Amino acid sequence: MDVKEAIEKRRAYRAFGPVEINDGIIKELATAAQLTASCFNNQPWKFVFVRSKQSLAKVHDCLSKGNEWVKGASVIIAAFAKKENDCVIKEREYYLFDLGMAVSAMQLRATELGLVAHPIAGFDNGKARLALGIPEGNMVLVLINVGKITEDLSPLTPQQAAIEPVRPPRLPLENIFSVDAYDEKLAVKPARG
Repeated sequence: MDVKEAIEKRRAYRAFGPVEINDGIIKELATAAQLTASCFNNQPWKFVFVRSKQSLAKVHDCLSKGNEWVKGASVIIAAFAKKENDCVIKEREYYLFDLGMAVSAMQLRATELGLVAHPIAGFDNGKARLALGIPEGNMVLVLINVGKITEDLSPLTPQQAAIEPVRPPRLPLENIFSVDAYDEKLAVKPARG
């Protein structure tokens, strides 16, 4: 699978079936993040791969309502960073951008491995940090839920099950970029799926 195919196949599915996430797979995903570019090569990202039933239960307790489907994930990766560990250039705090790029690399590698890596924002950062022993001052920006896609939609809400089979709509290309100067068409907001 080439990068273009991985980008096209990557989806944030919610219906997970069990899959063994062994140490080799964890190393593959971590390596994808490790090789990502960052401001001045600071590499501010850190990850906790949550795999044991006890640790997964602790993370499940941090989830927001509506994210019960996450309990089907075989691994949850807490992706976090600290502002002071990366470039801060005036108002630009690069740790968030650099962490996002590392997460994107993990998603593409997971896709290539036949897995789903679905990042979510629906959790309590402070509770997740405490549950996993992540030091204060770190921002748990996202939880990445990793598993194997399944056709069993029973853990999903009816609304989630209805949208699971189809990729959510994307803005038309003309609404996401312009050349040489800003164009008002970029102000179009995406439809929620």
